[in-house]
Amino acid sequence: MKKYSQPNLDGFFGQYGGSFVPPQLKKPLTDLTNTYAHLKTDKIFQAQLKNMLSNYANRPSNLYFAERLTKKQNGARIFLKREDLNHTGAHKINNAIGQALVAKCMGKKKLIAETGAGQHGVATATVAALFGMECDVYMGARDMENEKPNVYRIQILGGKVIKVTKGQQTLKDAVDAALTAYTQEPDSYYLLGSAVGPSPYPEMVRDFQKIIGEEIKKQMLEKEKRLPDYIVACVGGGSNAMGAFYSFINDTNVHLIAVEPAGHGIQTGRHGVSLGKGAIDVIHGFKTLVLHDKNGEIAKSYSAASGLDYPGVGPELAYLKEIQRIELAHITDTQAIAAFSLLSKTEGIIPALESAHAIAYGVKLASQLPKDKIVVINLSGRGDKDVEYIYKKYVSK
Repeated sequence: MKKYSQPNLDGFFGQYGGSFVPPQLKKPLTDLTNTYAHLKTDKIFQAQLKNMLSNYANRPSNLYFAERLTKKQNGARIFLKREDLNHTGAHKINNAIGQALVAKCMGKKKLIAETGAGQHGVATATVAALFGMECDVYMGARDMENEKPNVYRIQILGGKVIKVTKGQQTLKDAVDAALTAYTQEPDSYYLLGSAVGPSPYPEMVRDFQKIIGEEIKKQMLEKEKRLPDYIVACVGGGSNAMGAFYSFINDTNVHLIAVEPAGHGIQTGRHGVSLGKGAIDVIHGFKTLVLHDKNGEIAKSYSAASGLDYPGVGPELAYLKEIQRIELAHITDTQAIAAFSLLSKTEGIIPALESAHAIAYGVKLASQLPKDKIVVINLSGRGDKDVEYIYKKYVSK
C-alpha cells in the first residue's frame, strides 16, 4: 500500500470523521485545531510531552512474554504490551497528559471529560491535579455503580463526578452530557478520552496514543529482531487500538486485529459491534459506523465492559476497515470473563474487563497458529476497577 497519511486537512479519514457541531462549538474547535497544528511540530512542546510520559506516566511500558500462557495455548508466542503498568493503570494517561499540555498552552483553567469504565476520568482528574485545574467528569449512573473504585479515585484526586441519568446511563450518554457542558462553557477544555468526536480529536488522541505501537515496534526488534505477526486490541471508541496499530499500518505483513464486544451475542442485539454491524451516520460530531435499531435510530449498545459500551467507533478505524487494513473479531461477555480469570490465574495479572476481550481473542488466535508466530496483545488496563463487579456477579456465585 502507498504511504499512509490520514486525516486530510478537513479532518476526514476517507469519508469518515470531520466536524458536525453546533455553531457555539465551531470557534473553540477551530482554536483547538490551530493550536494543535502548531504544537504537534513544536520541539519544546514535544520535549515536555516526552519528559512527562517518561518521568510521570512511567513509560516505556514493558513488552512482556507471557510464557505460561503461551505454553497453555501450545501455539504462537504471546507477548503482552503492559499499558496496565502506566501511572493510573491504563493507556488513558498518555492522551490525558498530551491534552492537558495542550489545554495549558491555551490558557485553560478547567477540564471537562466523559468516562465509561472510569480510567479516562481518573487520568483526567490526575492531570488536573498535577496542573492545578478544575475537573468535571461526566459518568453514566450504571457505570458509576459498576466501576465504584474509579469514582472514588476521581473524587480523591479532586475531580467532580457528575452522574448522568439519561438514556442508558453509559458512555454514550456521558459523552452527550460532556459535549452539552462544553457548549455551555466554551472557555473550558474538553479532554475527550477516545479517538472519536469532531476533528481534531480523533487525530490528536491517536497521536498521543501512538507511542504504544512505537514502543512495541522498538521492543520487538530488540527482543526478537523482527516485527510481530499479529497485534490484537479491544475496540470501543478505539484509542488503545489506534495507539497500538498506527505505527504498523504500512507494515502490511503485520495483521491488525480489532476485537469488538459481542455482549450477550450478536444474534441477541445486545452488543457493541459497530465496526462489524454498523452503518454510516453522524454521532457526537463526527461521521462513522454506528449501530442502528429497526427504526433507523442510533441503537442502544451493550457490553459488560463499560469502556466498550459505545454504539459508534472512531473514524480512523472505520476507514481502516474500509481499506481492508484491519481485521475484525468479536468476543462475548462470557468469553471475556473467562479470559479475565485465565490471565489472572496463569500469569498473575488481573486485566481490565475491556482488555480481557483482547486477551480472549488473542489466546484463541495463538492456539491456532504455529509456534514460530508472534502475537502481541495490547493489555490496555488493569482490572482493579472490575474486581468487585466480577467477584459479586460471577465468582461468589
